[in-house]
Amino acid sequence: MTVQPDGGFGIYVHWPFCLAKCPYCDFNSHVRHQPVSQQAYADALIKELSWFAEQTKGREVGSIFFGGGTPSLMEPQTVAAIIDAIADKWSLAPSAEISMEANPTSVEANRFAGYRAAGVNRLSVGIQALNDRDLKILGRQHNVAEAIRAVETARKTFPQISFDLIYARPEQTLEGWREEINLAIDLAADHLSMYQLTIEEGTMFHRLYAAGKMDILDPDKAADLYDLTQEITAQRGLPAYEVSNHAAPGSECKHNLVYWRYGDYVGVGPGAHGRITREDGSKLATSMEKHPETWMGLVDSAGIGVTESFDLTTEEQGDEMLLMGLRLVEGLDVPRYEALSGRTFNQRRLSQLQENGMVEWIGNTRLRATPQGMCLLNAVLGELVSD
Repeated sequence: MTVQPDGGFGIYVHWPFCLAKCPYCDFNSHVRHQPVSQQAYADALIKELSWFAEQTKGREVGSIFFGGGTPSLMEPQTVAAIIDAIADKWSLAPSAEISMEANPTSVEANRFAGYRAAGVNRLSVGIQALNDRDLKILGRQHNVAEAIRAVETARKTFPQISFDLIYARPEQTLEGWREEINLAIDLAADHLSMYQLTIEEGTMFHRLYAAGKMDILDPDKAADLYDLTQEITAQRGLPAYEVSNHAAPGSECKHNLVYWRYGDYVGVGPGAHGRITREDGSKLATSMEKHPETWMGLVDSAGIGVTESFDLTTEEQGDEMLLMGLRLVEGLDVPRYEALSGRTFNQRRLSQLQENGMVEWIGNTRLRATPQGMCLLNAVLGELVSD
């Protein structure tokens, strides 16, 4: 992997609509029972992109990511219009990665060729489980057969594909998860994102759990599933490059690396977040209005649907960079961290973490969490930011 000194520059586009709300999901997604105006939302997204283009003149876009919500509910011409607008307002790198999240239902898979023609060159498919029982528990709209067909179609259509799986599901076993991981690698071969199920406030799962109607997997069993994930993916050529992400060498997600390497990124659309560096070196944080129709009204009147924007202090920038960088197997660029934050690590605490096998140096400039430290990352971060 080539590491850019400044972390790179990417653009995130949020499409907030879904056919149904998954019971575990706390993302900014909304169900509309009447068709939304794709043209109106595309126009608003492009208008918001124009505002950011004025703030980031001269930057080269290395990645675009369509997330959601369910971006595969967008018409291919909507996607094409947004990509064309980005290429018009910035310089788009010849090797730019253009990713889209998609669901594997047959209706959405039928649009894959259209997305490829629009310029998308990487598809991330939301599979989540490879057995029908758990797909129902997770509230997914597809079954395993549909998932496999969608991945096979994506494989023939896009240069790179990825898909997501959720583990630590209720009653999940090591044997069952081993079968799913191996099937996933057989199907994907490039990139897998595997996340532990968490019970987030405001979700249906949280309400069921609070009412005593849902059990969660024992933490020790969840840890065993995590360990098994690392073991199998490493054996089969998709080692972890981030806490929850695994890839064959060269197939890492460029856009997500912008976040983890603490680069700059524009975030447009309802609920999107952004971090952009101004010419004077200050870093602006932006957060967009979450409610889609309210966001559209703000964009119409002000050119941007922002509800919160502020300059990050050097200490805040350092904390964010540390939080992101230690998620990566390549580790944290310590000289850049020190220059950005204006501080150094407490040597006594750092030495203790090393002695306890939680962190290690890669050469003289990069610090990373060990496999043991990755399992206790919040505690490691707490030690490193303490005086």
